Amino acid sequence: MNRILSAVCGGLCAIALFAIMVLTFLDVGSRKLLDNSIPGSLELTELLMVVVIFAALPLVSLRDEHVTFDSLDGMLSPAMRRVQHTLVNLICAAMMLGLCWLMWRTGLKFLDNGETTAQLRILKAPFIFAMSVFLGVAGVLHVGMLFAGPPSRGAESTEGVAL
Repeated sequence: MNRILSAVCGGLCAIALFAIMVLTFLDVGSRKLLDNSIPGSLELTELLMVVVIFAALPLVSLRDEHVTFDSLDGMLSPAMRRVQHTLVNLICAAMMLGLCWLMWRTGLKFLDNGETTAQLRILKAPFIFAMSVFLGVAGVLHVGMLFAGPPSRGAESTEGVAL
């Protein structure tokens, strides 16, 4: 399951990021060479950034790579680290699943109203629904992580490493 999730989310991120790179290259090139920008390039970049950010969210959760503040972790007992791990994953799961629900409702409203982007008239609802799905997947991953023990951070620590 992890490999499928990594392949799907990672593939979507890679494709969207590559599309942003190509679009930016062509837009800048056409501005410099033809004195004309690609119409809607900003809108397309914004929509592709939604894909990059939200498709990466389940991967970040799966790999436990969210931004962390671990300066005090060394002072915590193993029991307190388990409590901390449980609380953090409970809060993350609740927030992501709550946002999933809110985004789904927003997507339904956008679909009913026919909301589109200003210039290219691209429907916004599919992107809102995708955001909701990715948030839901990340939330479910955090629920699963509630039942796993805290990760050992010893191997990843950079303390004492000369740079």
